[in-house]
Amino acid sequence: MKAFCWQANMKIIYSGKTKAFTPELEEKVATKIGKLGKLAEQRGEREVHLMHQSERHLHKIELTMNIYDHGLIGVGADPDLQTAICEAIEKLEKQLVKLRNRWRATHRDAKAVRSNKESWIENEPAFADNNASPAKPPTKGAANGLARKPKIFQVNYDEDRKPMTLEEAILEMGNEPDNDYVVYRNSERNCLSVLVRRGDGNFDLIES
Repeated sequence: MKAFCWQANMKIIYSGKTKAFTPELEEKVATKIGKLGKLAEQRGEREVHLMHQSERHLHKIELTMNIYDHGLIGVGADPDLQTAICEAIEKLEKQLVKLRNRWRATHRDAKAVRSNKESWIENEPAFADNNASPAKPPTKGAANGLARKPKIFQVNYDEDRKPMTLEEAILEMGNEPDNDYVVYRNSERNCLSVLVRRGDGNFDLIES
């Protein structure tokens, strides 16, 4: 059995609903889940699926929600139905807050990368018409007639990898703290990009 309820622009879809869900309890559930809708900031799917199961006087509640392209789930179990619901909502809320903060941090880092790139382009030094650059003093190795061997870093790039946005690239680098760069195909510009983490924690973006 499925039923629908709307609260604060949040759609609640009930599954397995029984007589234990009194109008008063439904109102409390709608109010609590309505607060989750405010945390969602109108991003992604504005609905929550509530599934209820009753086994041997034990109520099991499962709440699922899709937000920021991620599926969240909160599960609660208790002999008291209202307690089981509150437990599931609390777990779902913790996941939502964590994901929202992570999204905000990623979005903020992406803006900083774009800002640094635009600033570099605006302040790029103008070269003379003959494209001549100032002569650099010879290095110690060159002065001694010894050529310095360049360092070569192999980039592990798979052509079959799924294209990513800048935000997704920052997230992937966050999941691998030992890596200071990530090579990916930009899904927005359809070009090969390299995101580099600098020593000060900021990022540089190189696009082909």
